[in-house]
Amino acid sequence: MSLVPEIDYGTPVSRSEKMVTLTIDGREISVPEGTSIMRASVEAGIKVPKLCATDMVDAFGSCRLCLVEIEGRNGTPASCTTPVAPGLKVHTQTSRLKDIRKGVMELYISDHPLDCLTCAANGDCELQDMAGAVGLRDVRYGYEGDNHVKARDNGEANTRWMPKDESNPYFTYDPSKCIVCSRCVRACEEVQGTFALTIEGRGFDSRVSPGMHENFLASECVSCGACVQACPTATLTEKSVIEIGQPEHSVVTTCAYCGVGCSFKAEMRGEELVRMVPWKDGKANRGHSCVKGRFAYGYSTHKERILNPMIREKVSDPWREVTWEEAYAHVASEFRRIQYQYGRESIGGITSSRCTNEETFLVQKLVRAGFGNNNVDTCARVCHSPTGYGLGQAFGTSAGTQDFDSVEQTDVVIIIGANPTDGHPVFGSRLKKRLRQGAKLIVIDPRRTDIVRSPHIEAAYHLPLKPGTNVAIMTALAHVIVTEGLYDEKFIRERCDWSEFEDWAAFVSDETHSPEAIEKYTGVNPEDLRGAARLFATGGNGSIYYGLGVTEHSQGSTTVMAIANLAMATGNIGRPGVGVNPLRGQNNVQGSCDMGSFPHELPGYRHVSDDATRDIFEKLWGVTLSHEPGLRIPNMLDAAVDGSFKGLYIQGEDILQSDPDTKHVAAGLAAMECVVVQDLFLNETANYAHVFLPGSTFLEKDGTFTNAERRINRVRKVMTPRNGYADWEVTQKLAQAMGLGWNYSHPSEIMDEIAVTTPSFALVSYDYLEKMGSVQWPCNEKTPLGSPIMHIDGFVRGKGKFIRTEYVATDERTGPRFPLLLTTGRILSQYNVGAQTRRTENVVWHEEDRLEIHAHDAENRGIHDGDWIKLTSRSGDTTLRALITDRVAPGVVYTTFHHPTTQANVITTDFSDWATNCPEYKVTAVQVSPSNGPSDWQVEYDEQARQSRRIVAKLEAAE
Repeated sequence: MSLVPEIDYGTPVSRSEKMVTLTIDGREISVPEGTSIMRASVEAGIKVPKLCATDMVDAFGSCRLCLVEIEGRNGTPASCTTPVAPGLKVHTQTSRLKDIRKGVMELYISDHPLDCLTCAANGDCELQDMAGAVGLRDVRYGYEGDNHVKARDNGEANTRWMPKDESNPYFTYDPSKCIVCSRCVRACEEVQGTFALTIEGRGFDSRVSPGMHENFLASECVSCGACVQACPTATLTEKSVIEIGQPEHSVVTTCAYCGVGCSFKAEMRGEELVRMVPWKDGKANRGHSCVKGRFAYGYSTHKERILNPMIREKVSDPWREVTWEEAYAHVASEFRRIQYQYGRESIGGITSSRCTNEETFLVQKLVRAGFGNNNVDTCARVCHSPTGYGLGQAFGTSAGTQDFDSVEQTDVVIIIGANPTDGHPVFGSRLKKRLRQGAKLIVIDPRRTDIVRSPHIEAAYHLPLKPGTNVAIMTALAHVIVTEGLYDEKFIRERCDWSEFEDWAAFVSDETHSPEAIEKYTGVNPEDLRGAARLFATGGNGSIYYGLGVTEHSQGSTTVMAIANLAMATGNIGRPGVGVNPLRGQNNVQGSCDMGSFPHELPGYRHVSDDATRDIFEKLWGVTLSHEPGLRIPNMLDAAVDGSFKGLYIQGEDILQSDPDTKHVAAGLAAMECVVVQDLFLNETANYAHVFLPGSTFLEKDGTFTNAERRINRVRKVMTPRNGYADWEVTQKLAQAMGLGWNYSHPSEIMDEIAVTTPSFALVSYDYLEKMGSVQWPCNEKTPLGSPIMHIDGFVRGKGKFIRTEYVATDERTGPRFPLLLTTGRILSQYNVGAQTRRTENVVWHEEDRLEIHAHDAENRGIHDGDWIKLTSRSGDTTLRALITDRVAPGVVYTTFHHPTTQANVITTDFSDWATNCPEYKVTAVQVSPSNGPSDWQVEYDEQARQSRRIVAKLEAAE
């Protein structure tokens, strides 16, 4: 495949529905009102020279290359800043314009180093292209290869260039090649919203600067790559391009990090990945990216990646490499032995939210059709399972209601329990852009995240609640809206059950749910809470975005239902700009749920006890399926400790690091007789594995991911799997070893099976996705184009259901021994358990987990910034360094969970959501004290992990 073409129209698209007709170079064209002459020209097939213009940012009009002549008007206006008008007659190429453009280009080239033959941008340089476009053949200004960015001594130029800024691990900044077009500055402001770049100096001494005499690494730059993408020269260049050279072909695929689901062009030289460039036609990201998706792909070729299958008899033994056939035969033999010895229910599987829909579908099929039980679960259990339950109860579907474009039409946003600028940064940038345009923001979070206050945005209300009191806050917001008559009666009567609303309204109206009454345990100012409720109810289109700070609680499902109540009560469902929007954590956590990864649900969220649903799969698969729900992950571990669960196939998950109560997870895994881990690296769970099957990266496979907006996006293979097989092939060969007659030749055939069996995917196929780009389920006969907005005319369940949401305090309480509350989250540069990002240069920004603690709590304990501290809970203890900050309130501490050396989950308890068993990561009572070094458990764990990673073949080679 050649480089995927993308057209740069020079200026953003106009959303106007009114059309304007004009003539450009004799061609009549009609475009939306507000369109620039430059964009209209491109749409007419006419290229106007440009340097400062690009359609990712607003027009600037500084380079003076895009000048045109308009009949009846004086002068030569810039086409990028001049809007179309009815009847205009525009000329883009006249002798006068030729002379002006050539003169402008002479000035640019006279101050630019002409090292084109050795420049990294050679072949991909807009300055080079424009010099050719305007016919520049000579420079009259005595060019000698120097420019004004050279250092000067005593007023005389010497031979020293201003140094390049090489501080950022992913790109370099060469000030000598900057033409001061400001595209990078505008991209940082308008697209990313960080405002890290500026133009320093005046006139001839102007140049781009990342801050007040800072380098890029030390500045506020978040390394999203927008500036690099916008740069028309080699001023900002990926180091990979400098090292490898220009790409010669590209493949469009989907990022395998968070649930935003960004589309990228993987630009290649042969099978070597040169760079990942965000694809402008990607409907989730619209051409933007973050540091992870843009740059953090180096893990795919990391030296620690395991490429050969391995087996060992005991977890204390070193690994020995075997052939794939030996590995499959061993697993099949062990699983059959275990089931014969302990019963059919003694083994199970865990699907991956990192893998494709097709691969996840096969794992649950293997468990149900091959193992003969429903013992299958997924990491969604520990993150968003309350979303599935809560939204299913209220609306009838287990997913968010909007597409990401919807944020462009919102007026008031509630963010609760989410940190989009770190966890979902591309969506965070789109949200910040809407806030800069005037939308209002309400943040409900114990911590002051960046979205509360950053350049040019500030939340109207920040409600810093105590961890664990989400339900009380949401019910109190509803109390204000109902008691003050701010609800949408028309919407409720038409779309919901009025009697259920009346019952719910009576419940929330009780004074025990008032902002004043709940202040004693939420810590939130009642007047702020009342103001936030009034703003949301009366401010126009109201949208709610939430994350794991909602779901990972003992009342996670209750909070999701409370959010749904609030949206229905205010009529904020079923149109653009509103809705209930879970920000999914992993790239395919939505898809893993869709594909039937829960023990009680077949694909499409249909209960295993439903005879008609089972009949569909039984006829196609030729087996009898169990109608009894299987074991969830926590139940598997409990059963293992009890001695009745002995075998587990884990694809692409690291439950030892990601699941709560690490000691209990370790005990459960240690009690099993055959643990099979399929992954890229010897992860923490592999410490207790008996078989390791090498996995493949998203770059090495075909398939689909489903993002947080229900968008089904193609994943395309860009290189040969380094381990020899894509993950779906490994699962198929394992199934064949267990006697199943699977013969898929391509993942498209698996998707065809999904479509046949799953109503919401009925029209989805690879051919259809190629045609449409992507679709959002449900995609069937009723909605052949997919469903960007859900519940437009009515709820899937019929009438929307209002549900009482009584606040019940968590059993995890503070006290004299454990007086602080710990909550956890992510940071921008690292991802989840860090298996991928820790094996990239992203460690430059976050090389360790740290404990955020308020200065008041730190002073009381004699702790200084950077000190090693001991973090202790009722479950365990660990050590890490302190970070003193006012982001957290007194009484609350916070840490990330990206590094296994910290093992933050050794602290968290086994409390979980009442409906789904989702762990309560966000509320743990702890004590913090000074420490002299690692805890005993950390020392023991580190030694056990080191011993567990020994490989015989490598030991022999070393000898």
